Amino acid sequence: MSKSALLFFLLLFTQLQASSINIAAAANLSYTIKALESAFAKQHPDIHLKMTLGGSGKMTAQIMHGAPYGLFLSADMLYPQKLYSSGYAITEPKVYTKGAIAFFTTKKFAQPLSPKILTSAQINKIAIANPKTAPYGRATVEALKKSGVYSSIKKKFIYGESISQTLIFASSSDIGVVALSALYSPQLKRYKEGKNWALVDTKLYTPIAQGMVLLQEAKRNPDYKLFYDFILSKEAQNIFSKNGYIK
Repeated sequence: MSKSALLFFLLLFTQLQASSINIAAAANLSYTIKALESAFAKQHPDIHLKMTLGGSGKMTAQIMHGAPYGLFLSADMLYPQKLYSSGYAITEPKVYTKGAIAFFTTKKFAQPLSPKILTSAQINKIAIANPKTAPYGRATVEALKKSGVYSSIKKKFIYGESISQTLIFASSSDIGVVALSALYSPQLKRYKEGKNWALVDTKLYTPIAQGMVLLQEAKRNPDYKLFYDFILSKEAQNIFSKNGYIK
């Protein structure tokens, strides 16, 4: 057998041996997932991760309609609990990180970025995630209600169906409330804290506990459990912390 033929069969054998796992992940992870994938690949180079990102509510609906995911990384605990209670998940929901929200604008305002500024006549459009489908949207509404400005500004809201879409809307609106993790992405590092963005006081809302569950598909492939365990590891937790999540 020639060297080229031998190389071909070795490559073919390697591909056949490699595992591929399908993971559904919340849209807010889109700025962190690459670092997680890279770190996991160093430990398990033979496992290929197929990541699908989207709103947690829509992901849950897809799973309940037969989408072949083996692991779900949600933006909250509500949807994983729903999947577990309905028999779609084989593990109880586990918190893997906690998310925070921040005010974000590409415009210049003399006032500090805070709930009070949202009532200003200068601000006509406020982008927030849809609280009906996005956990970060529910946290935003909670914070604005607790700060006492919600009723007076709700007519200004423009709703994004996911936190990623909300960030796009925030960039073209007067201001938005987005996932803090989004502001750690390479594309947004030029925007400065205190000038373009500011944390929403965590006393105004409950930091978003993000939960994950193994799904029925994981019964057929133990590699899902390897990634599940990796997400809970110290290495992965440090990656979350460096990207705007709360330990």
